[in-house]
Amino acid sequence: MEPPPMPAFHITLQTEHTTATATSNAGGKGAGGGRKGPTCAEHDLENYSMYCVSCRSPVCYQCLEDGRHGKHDVKALGAMWKQHKAQLSQALNGVSDKAKEAKEFLVQLKNLLQQIQENGLDYEACLVAQCDALVDALTRQKAKLLTKVTKEREHKLKVVWDQINHCTLKLRQSTGLMEYCLEVIKENDPSGFLQISDALIKRVQVSQEQWVKGALEPKVSAEFDLTLDSEPLLHSIHQLDFIQMKLPPVPLLQLEKCCTRNNSVTLAWRMPPLSHNPVEGYILELDDGDGGQFREVYVGKETLCTIDGLHFNSTYNARVKAFNSSGVGPYSKTVVLQTSDVAWFTFDPSSAHRDIVLSNDNQTATCNSYDDRVVLGTATFSKGVHYWELHVDRYDNHPDPAFGIARINVVKDMMLGKDDKAWAMYVDNNRSWFMHCNSHTNRTEGGVSKGATVGVLLDLNKHNLTFYINGQQQGPPAFENVEGVFMPALSLNRNVQVTLHTGLEVPQNVKQPKLPSN
Repeated sequence: MEPPPMPAFHITLQTEHTTATATSNAGGKGAGGGRKGPTCAEHDLENYSMYCVSCRSPVCYQCLEDGRHGKHDVKALGAMWKQHKAQLSQALNGVSDKAKEAKEFLVQLKNLLQQIQENGLDYEACLVAQCDALVDALTRQKAKLLTKVTKEREHKLKVVWDQINHCTLKLRQSTGLMEYCLEVIKENDPSGFLQISDALIKRVQVSQEQWVKGALEPKVSAEFDLTLDSEPLLHSIHQLDFIQMKLPPVPLLQLEKCCTRNNSVTLAWRMPPLSHNPVEGYILELDDGDGGQFREVYVGKETLCTIDGLHFNSTYNARVKAFNSSGVGPYSKTVVLQTSDVAWFTFDPSSAHRDIVLSNDNQTATCNSYDDRVVLGTATFSKGVHYWELHVDRYDNHPDPAFGIARINVVKDMMLGKDDKAWAMYVDNNRSWFMHCNSHTNRTEGGVSKGATVGVLLDLNKHNLTFYINGQQQGPPAFENVEGVFMPALSLNRNVQVTLHTGLEVPQNVKQPKLPSN
């Protein structure tokens, strides 16, 4: 649709001195074209040469001499003419832009009309189809109910017809017996009568006994014990209406409740106030801690979620969105969470062998058995460099405690390192060995006693595991090519007690390792 032609414009300049009117039509010549400029209304012999900004009126030289505009802001007529023309042109450009926007808006409205028409037809067809489906379902249910009524009617009719046939037969037999007995009663020969009377009396008594109580009562009633409960369906039909369902709004992250602990992050969110759109659940997404793609880590109805087993010393981005039957709503703002640089953890009572005894807020471990038993730490490592120490509080009869790392499914009832799920150093009071898959390597002089400290350095950047005793590296790096997810691990028996120390910085200046003995 083309915009209407620009109308002729009419400008009136009103001042306290005079009124000047100018009229212009597109393409037309100004009145008096070619004549000398207009003269001053106050001074006929003077032409307008200046413009009084204060009075908003053109003035001549004589007007200025009279002193009427002595304190007014007066400017050259030509300069003000160009300035006002520029202002008018700029204003017209604004109007032109708005006219263009209005034209585009009209096109948008026309498209909207067409979409409304098409969507209306689609919704009408959908409504008809849904109602027809309801009618079809009701018709099928009506047929089922009619079948029940037919069966009930046929059953009642059969029962009644059976009673009619049975009663008719008995009545025919009784009537025949009665007629025969009446003929016998007419017999005048006493001896002949007495010869058959006993048998007849018994037959009559038997016939009478056949009409037991209830034999002459109908077995069924004419009423049908079927009551159709249509009230709930009628109520549902009356309540049948459109659901104005919309997508759920953007969830709001509750930053004051979002936090990190070790390599776990906790996120909390809520829906904005005065939100009326229904929410069926939420989808929480987290990136890989290295700027990678987001992935779903939780789908459900809760508004608080903790994700464990993340990388230490990593930055994670998290976002959440809500969903309902209409679809999935927009994402929330992204929250950035930083996991801890170093790990703080304890022994894990849930993963410990039942003979392990934990105390001191699960920092100290002992054992009730003379056999070696395994306990794991509460932290999981898959990335970064981590160091922790174990202080030997008691050491009796030269046992062989083992220190190291393990998978979550490590065997718990034997020394650490005897299966393929653990990497350990076991040590007595004189020497140590590294062990994995029950393979003993790198015997090194130097053991532990009461008061000793064993350090474990897990470097997952270089993928190796190193051990320390009393601050000195024990042998070479124990294991290379260590990859995956690990937990701190320890095996001990009842002759040893150790206390765990965590949150330690990685040792930088360590003593030279001892040379392994032959």
